Amino acid sequence: MADILEMKMPSPGESITEVEVAELLVADGDVVDMDQPIAEIDSDKATLELNAEAAGKIEFLVKEGDTVEVGQVVCKIDTSVKPEAGAAPAKAESATEEAAPAAAPQKEEAKAAAPSVAAANQDAKATPLAKNIMADKGIAANNVKGSGEGGKILKRDIDTYLTGGFDTASQMQGWGGSREQNREKMSSLRRKVAERLVAVKNETAMLTTFNEVDMSNVMALRKKYKDDFREKYGVGLGFMSFFTKACTEALNAFPAVNAMIDGKEAVFHDYADVGIAVSTPKGLMVPVLRNAEQMALHEIEGKIKELAIKARDGKISIDEMTGGTFTITNGGVFGSMLSTPIINPPQSAILGMHNIVERPVAVNGKVEIRPVMYVALSYDHRIIDGKESVGFLYKVKEMIENPTRLLFGGKDPEQVLVGL
Repeated sequence: MADILEMKMPSPGESITEVEVAELLVADGDVVDMDQPIAEIDSDKATLELNAEAAGKIEFLVKEGDTVEVGQVVCKIDTSVKPEAGAAPAKAESATEEAAPAAAPQKEEAKAAAPSVAAANQDAKATPLAKNIMADKGIAANNVKGSGEGGKILKRDIDTYLTGGFDTASQMQGWGGSREQNREKMSSLRRKVAERLVAVKNETAMLTTFNEVDMSNVMALRKKYKDDFREKYGVGLGFMSFFTKACTEALNAFPAVNAMIDGKEAVFHDYADVGIAVSTPKGLMVPVLRNAEQMALHEIEGKIKELAIKARDGKISIDEMTGGTFTITNGGVFGSMLSTPIINPPQSAILGMHNIVERPVAVNGKVEIRPVMYVALSYDHRIIDGKESVGFLYKVKEMIENPTRLLFGGKDPEQVLVGL
């Protein structure tokens, strides 16, 4: 007699009442292990994995793109069917049918090679559904870049490969626009981001101030100690830790930049919970470093790495993305020269870092070539005055250009020595 477990959609976080099924990671009818990821779900704050609550044969009651209420039954698991050790999941017809709309016409050679490719893909790091599609389309796993946990290949990666690949014989003819249109439903996360960005523009008096930073000294310091730093702490010494440390000191000097408006009151924080914007396959996410003002450089680097990996793999929790008091975003990693970042509500300010470019600058009356970064501070003018915003950004500039200030509360060591 079958023993059926009904899996209900758990709540991903407080105040979230519904989520969207972003991707089914296994095919209907597959036999799954307990705690095996079976689906990715999008909320308005993050993308998370849904894990099987028991081992058995799965029957989905929802499909990709469905909006599901918290507490709704999403699948049934027949726990009387046990997974066989080392057995590959049976190929499901729904996998090939589901992939068909996104698939480009394949060559006969690929079809003929499918059996051998399928055999070669058996040990590939991919979801069962992705393996089924690759087998059907004759795609070698080593040609597909996985975006899942640890580089695991997901269905969306196959879709990207099929629609984004090109034939070497025709690569000189451009990308071959067909003048067709394709409508895709925005994820709940993307829709929420859109709403928040529009709200910020409409509800705050946002202004941006700029400055330039000579990166010579911090680059020399990083080059000198990066190998010893990695050997001792197991993480790289990046520019983000220097800027985070500089910002926490500047926030202490200019507390309004670390404050936020709540109705008719201004809320000031005696701590710095710094959000670090990171790019993920699902879009921009902002995990938070709690009490960043208490962290050393290696602790900042380690925590940023940990949270960035969680965000990329869909493992980050709602709590790890809420409650920040200030945000840093680095568009320089993508080549941005200058931008006006948008405030992350309900915060009052955000620092934008940009790329480092060698530029001619005047030093002691002479023109020298120095590595320069433009930085931008967007702030809510309702709570932060121009003097405070400019002073904050200049404070960050001073500490990056003279990194020893980071050890003395933003002051020059000589000032500390003489009691100033």
